Amino acid sequence: MFTLLINIKFILILYQVAESNTAKGNVFSFGDDENEERGNWTGRLDFLLSCLGYAVGLGNVWRFPYLCYKNGGAVFFVPYVIMLAFVGMPVFMFELSIGQFTSSGALTCWKFAPLFKGVGVGMVIVSGMVGVYYNMIIGWSIWYLISSFINVKDLEWSDCDKKWNNPNCTGLMNKDAALMCNSSIKDEGFDNISRGPDGWCYVSRNLTFGNFRDTFHNVPIGIYDKDLHKALKTNHENHTKMELPTEQYLYNYMLKRNDFENGKLVTEYNMDNFGSVQWDLTLAYIAAWIIVFLSLCKGVKSSGKVVYFTALFPYVVLIILFVRGIILDGSKDGIDFYLINVDTSKLEDSVVWKDAAVQIFFSLSAAWGGLICLSSYNRFHNDCLRDTLIVSIGNCLTSFFAGFVIFSFIGFLARETEQEVEDVATSGIGLAFTVYTYAVTLMPVEGLWAVLFFLMLITLGLDSEFALVETVTTSIIDQWESSLRPKKSLVIFITCVVFFLLGLPMCCNAGGHMLQLVDTFAGGWNVMLIALCECLGIIYVYGGFRFCKDIKIMIGQSGCCGALPWECCKFWWLLNWAILTPIGVLFIMIFSWVKYERATWDSYVYPDWAQALGWLMTLAVVAGIVITPIFLAILAIREGKSLKSLITPTRDWGPALSQHRRLVDYVDDFVIDPKSDGELDLHDVKVNVVSNDKSAKTKANRNNNILQIASFSSGTNF
Repeated sequence: MFTLLINIKFILILYQVAESNTAKGNVFSFGDDENEERGNWTGRLDFLLSCLGYAVGLGNVWRFPYLCYKNGGAVFFVPYVIMLAFVGMPVFMFELSIGQFTSSGALTCWKFAPLFKGVGVGMVIVSGMVGVYYNMIIGWSIWYLISSFINVKDLEWSDCDKKWNNPNCTGLMNKDAALMCNSSIKDEGFDNISRGPDGWCYVSRNLTFGNFRDTFHNVPIGIYDKDLHKALKTNHENHTKMELPTEQYLYNYMLKRNDFENGKLVTEYNMDNFGSVQWDLTLAYIAAWIIVFLSLCKGVKSSGKVVYFTALFPYVVLIILFVRGIILDGSKDGIDFYLINVDTSKLEDSVVWKDAAVQIFFSLSAAWGGLICLSSYNRFHNDCLRDTLIVSIGNCLTSFFAGFVIFSFIGFLARETEQEVEDVATSGIGLAFTVYTYAVTLMPVEGLWAVLFFLMLITLGLDSEFALVETVTTSIIDQWESSLRPKKSLVIFITCVVFFLLGLPMCCNAGGHMLQLVDTFAGGWNVMLIALCECLGIIYVYGGFRFCKDIKIMIGQSGCCGALPWECCKFWWLLNWAILTPIGVLFIMIFSWVKYERATWDSYVYPDWAQALGWLMTLAVVAGIVITPIFLAILAIREGKSLKSLITPTRDWGPALSQHRRLVDYVDDFVIDPKSDGELDLHDVKVNVVSNDKSAKTKANRNNNILQIASFSSGTNF
């Protein structure tokens, strides 16, 4: 709770400090658009909440807490914060700045060096692939939400007597198993009690699954020797795997990954036995896409208002769940496991640093193009540095707070099921849709907590999904602006339909396998390659100091929210963009290659052809980065242009509006209005601009000569 309050207070303080440096209007409304043709965010908070919602996603809830416990508890924050400062925030700052400076999406913001347009193509491909499967997870959450409303008093996944359950369901365990095994007494309809070599106690018993009742043999009911069981698990030897009723509900009923009949497995679906489309799950997927379309149909004007709910509601739910979680029996065990059990030796493990870098990189959603897209709708003088600090630190604090919430429930669940916390703690889908959903079944008014939790998952997912789809549509519209901008709603609709059709295989029996495969390969080291190209392009091709001047004319001298002038703090960003961030990104990429393991989902290892399919997804992004500049080079040669033009700013590079282009008085021969002289050759006309002097007299003298036309050769560098 205290951490979340600090998060909120931090945002308010930064906005108060920066308020004097912003344009007219309040945080909720600017009034008229600055860029009437493209449109802008209606209010200051529209962008901030959209950006925060994009960064704070499902990974904050189901991945970060797991990484903390896995990598030494609280000590994990050391590499996490370091990677935030040297890898995450610099990439975040770059993307907000270039999107705002150019008012362009991921495909068209690279005019400072057209060679890098392929980076934008890669971003669009990544956002498209992730957007397809991410909305499937939202569809799952919608399914669970509807089920929670329908069965609010008796959740379907709370018991082990449904038609989709089997004898390995944890709800069938008996707490006195050790006593029964050791004394060989018969009780509660148990027969043939025996002690297994894996530490489990087995019996014969009558069980009911749906409308079927029969006697089942060798049914595990509990552990009689915990030391033996733990030793087998540590050595990865075969041992009995018990399943939560929520796990059997997810895999056997909702996803229909396994077909059970009369308590016995009949069919198991996977990549080699894909199954058919499950239309009930498809309806939930359709509902998710309808929500996305309705929220985006008017662009940022509509999505900017929806985020006031979708970005803030998760915090409300987290606070409620935190208050409930810390008073549950066993919650302290979970929180201690999360933070108190510190293992400083983990800092010597390179895997811990890799995990921290990957998590901070992906939790901020950097290098996917979404940040460029969202910031492209900002007003020119928006303080993008302030927003970088707010969203980056706010995202970090949210992850930290979510860990308290999740592990308080994990500790409670571990005590209720007589397991160790480490046996319950998991990551990804397993944490959200099995562990937590079972924990709520053990609480009073279980339906209420289920509704709150799945509403939170839906809102967390929608914010990210909005930005992913907006990245694709904005990039397409910016590329063919004259013909597509008047038809933006149609473009969004077609995009949603195409993405739905691409995601339809994930509605099949083995759809979960496909989703996990896309999740593994779509946003892996290819995103790191995008980030590396960004840093190299802006520093070593365009020029780091010139880019810092571009930022200065947007944010003025406010610097770090008024605490430090931009002329001073810019060196920190230059150091990162030029050296530290590329080194950090290269470290992650190389480590990922060296430690590469075959893709798996639970115990299932994907076949070779599925692994190849995953690598094709990765290579599609790389192909976009590599093939696009080759195509542009061929095109330049055919048009008689120099190849140097591919690393030279184009004539229309820079701010979208003339009044802002006049501020670029630090570049000789910068063009104020590139459209006005469109009939002349691109490299034959340059406009030398001098403007914006503080002295009124100097302004008046200079305005007489505001435009000086001069001819330059095509090889001239801006």
